[in-house]
Amino acid sequence: MNYDVTDASLAEAGGLRVEYAGSHMPVLGKLKERFAKEQPLAGVRLGACLHVTTETANLMAVLKAGGAHVALCASNPLSTQDDVAAWLAVELGIPVFAVRGEDNDTYYQHIEAVIAENPQITMDDGCDLVCTLHDKHPQKLGDMLGGSEETTTGVIRLRAMEENDALGYPVIAVNDANTKHLFDNRYGTGQSTIDGILRATNVLLAGRRFVVFGYGWCGRGVAMRAKGMGAVVAVCEVDPLRALEAAMDGHLVMTVAEAAAWGELFVTVTGCCHVLRAEHFEVMKDGAILCNSGHFDIEIDIAALRKMAASERRVRPSVDEFALPDGRRLYLLGEGRLVNLAAAEGHPASVMDMSFANQALCAAYLVREGKSLDKRVHTVPREIDEEVARLKLESMGISIDSLTPEQQKYLADYQIGT
Repeated sequence: MNYDVTDASLAEAGGLRVEYAGSHMPVLGKLKERFAKEQPLAGVRLGACLHVTTETANLMAVLKAGGAHVALCASNPLSTQDDVAAWLAVELGIPVFAVRGEDNDTYYQHIEAVIAENPQITMDDGCDLVCTLHDKHPQKLGDMLGGSEETTTGVIRLRAMEENDALGYPVIAVNDANTKHLFDNRYGTGQSTIDGILRATNVLLAGRRFVVFGYGWCGRGVAMRAKGMGAVVAVCEVDPLRALEAAMDGHLVMTVAEAAAWGELFVTVTGCCHVLRAEHFEVMKDGAILCNSGHFDIEIDIAALRKMAASERRVRPSVDEFALPDGRRLYLLGEGRLVNLAAAEGHPASVMDMSFANQALCAAYLVREGKSLDKRVHTVPREIDEEVARLKLESMGISIDSLTPEQQKYLADYQIGT
């Protein structure tokens, strides 16, 4: 068996946690039954670069039940749950390459190991698998049916590739599905980011000056949850429409320079680089806490912070203290990586249920339609988005109405009038 995990003996413990997460993922459960019967992925090779968590393990089980040959590597060195990786390798028989805390070289070696399985479909979270495939293995692009992308940062990179005519096969932006970003990004990131902060620091949020950088769906979720716990929330944005929305939602809106001197706890969630830089560290209060909930560890300029510091030490798990020459101390959480996964367990299973249902259904769609799709970034087909919503409502015991024939006619006929 071809795999690289920390400790294969952890498989049993991982299996228990995967089973527990699965009990909160009823939509994936229904899809697993359907896929096992219909075999929509029979014989297809699928390469995935995702956070190796209990929720992802349940997605892998669905894909394998549908007939796919799946290989998996981690999309973040600090998000891997070693017991889950062991279960996937030992019990599910999946080539999995994921070790929590792996260095950058190992990270890319693991991506190469997935590419060596010659995938026909990629399933990415951050676009590192897709970029590596294009940069180092362009000869393999002709065999691709397509791919899917899980997160905002990855979609940004894919659209840049499309803009430059560099995208070698069609990719579906799963992140942009309504049943993904409206729920996973907002409610999942909102709750799990706060969870990561609290597990790492055990600080009281009530009354604390809490700054959110970026007011996309993830930023909205973080700001909403922080405000709900009593924090005084400020938002920094470059988009005037989002800044206006943040103000209308009751948050303070200010520039990064203003926020750096004002805030006490900072969360970057922009998908961009060096949002917090040396000039901001210079004016921060003693004891300020810095963390990131964007996909890559580039939003906080850690190299600049390290260069400024007189000393650095780890004072708690996931908490590094940077002592500055003037006596101030700044605290960085989770090495600047995704705090919700580095210091906690990521999104709750019940919200990942919808995101990963989209992934599974999009994989089946690519098997059917991939060869006829243009080499660009595609939206999730509306019928898939609506099916996921319908299945989720059904699992929650919620019924909704349908339009009557009269109402359908009224909405379709502009001559009826008022």
